[in-house]
Amino acid sequence: MSMEFGWWARDAEGRRFQVRVIIFGGTATWSRKQGHHQPWEPYGPPTDKDWDLLLAEAERRLPRRLLSPRQFAAIKRLRPG
Repeated sequence: MSMEFGWWARDAEGRRFQVRVIIFGGTATWSRKQGHHQPWEPYGPPTDKDWDLLLAEAERRLPRRLLSPRQFAAIKRLRPG
Protein backbone atom coordinates (compact mmCIF):
# COMPACT_ATOMS: atom_id res chain seq x y z
CA MET A 1 0.00 0.00 0.00
CA SER A 2 1.35 3.41 -0.96
CA MET A 3 1.20 6.32 1.48
CA GLU A 4 1.81 9.95 0.56
CA PHE A 5 2.67 12.80 2.92
CA GLY A 6 3.36 16.43 2.16
CA TRP A 7 4.00 19.83 3.68
CA TRP A 8 5.45 23.24 2.87
CA ALA A 9 8.94 24.34 3.94
CA ARG A 10 11.31 27.25 3.37
CA ASP A 11 14.83 27.14 1.99
CA ALA A 12 17.84 29.16 3.22
CA GLU A 13 16.80 32.17 1.12
CA GLY A 14 13.27 32.17 2.55
CA ARG A 15 11.49 30.82 -0.55
CA ARG A 16 8.68 28.32 -0.03
CA PHE A 17 8.73 24.87 -1.56
CA GLN A 18 6.56 21.80 -1.27
CA VAL A 19 7.95 18.54 0.14
CA ARG A 20 6.37 15.20 -0.78
CA VAL A 21 7.25 11.80 0.70
CA ILE A 22 5.91 8.60 -0.84
CA ILE A 23 6.22 5.42 1.23
CA PHE A 24 5.99 2.31 -0.93
CA GLY A 25 7.57 -1.13 -0.67
CA GLY A 26 9.54 -0.33 2.46
CA THR A 27 11.25 2.74 0.99
CA ALA A 28 10.68 6.47 1.34
CA THR A 29 10.99 8.62 -1.79
CA TRP A 30 11.55 12.30 -1.02
CA SER A 31 10.85 14.98 -3.63
CA ARG A 32 10.33 18.73 -3.74
CA LYS A 33 8.66 21.28 -5.99
CA GLN A 34 9.41 25.01 -5.98
CA GLY A 35 6.47 26.38 -7.98
CA HIS A 36 3.09 25.36 -9.28
CA HIS A 37 4.21 24.61 -12.84
CA GLN A 38 7.57 23.13 -11.91
CA PRO A 39 8.33 19.40 -12.00
CA TRP A 40 9.01 17.33 -8.89
CA GLU A 41 12.75 16.91 -8.29
CA PRO A 42 14.61 14.69 -5.80
CA TYR A 43 14.94 16.10 -2.30
CA GLY A 44 17.60 15.00 0.06
CA PRO A 45 19.15 13.92 2.11
CA PRO A 46 16.31 14.61 4.54
CA THR A 47 17.33 16.26 7.80
CA ASP A 48 16.25 15.24 11.29
CA LYS A 49 13.69 18.05 11.17
CA ASP A 50 12.25 16.56 7.95
CA TRP A 51 11.94 13.15 9.59
CA ASP A 52 10.30 14.72 12.65
CA LEU A 53 7.75 16.44 10.38
CA LEU A 54 7.05 13.18 8.54
CA LEU A 55 6.50 11.28 11.79
CA ALA A 56 4.29 14.07 13.17
CA GLU A 57 2.19 14.03 10.00
CA ALA A 58 1.87 10.24 10.18
CA GLU A 59 0.99 10.38 13.88
CA ARG A 60 -1.84 12.84 13.15
CA ARG A 61 -3.43 10.23 10.87
CA LEU A 62 -3.48 7.47 13.52
CA PRO A 63 -6.54 8.64 15.54
CA ARG A 64 -8.59 9.04 12.36
CA ARG A 65 -7.62 5.49 11.29
CA LEU A 66 -6.14 6.72 8.01
CA LEU A 67 -2.98 4.88 9.00
CA SER A 68 -2.67 1.68 11.00
CA PRO A 69 -0.27 1.32 13.95
CA ARG A 70 1.62 -1.28 11.91
CA GLN A 71 2.12 1.20 9.03
CA PHE A 72 3.24 3.87 11.49
CA ALA A 73 5.81 1.49 12.97
CA ALA A 74 7.09 0.73 9.45
CA ILE A 75 7.59 4.46 8.80
CA LYS A 76 9.46 4.84 12.10
CA ARG A 77 11.79 1.98 11.08
CA LEU A 78 12.69 3.80 7.86
CA ARG A 79 14.32 6.66 9.76
CA PRO A 80 18.11 6.25 9.76
CA GLY A 81 20.05 6.29 13.00
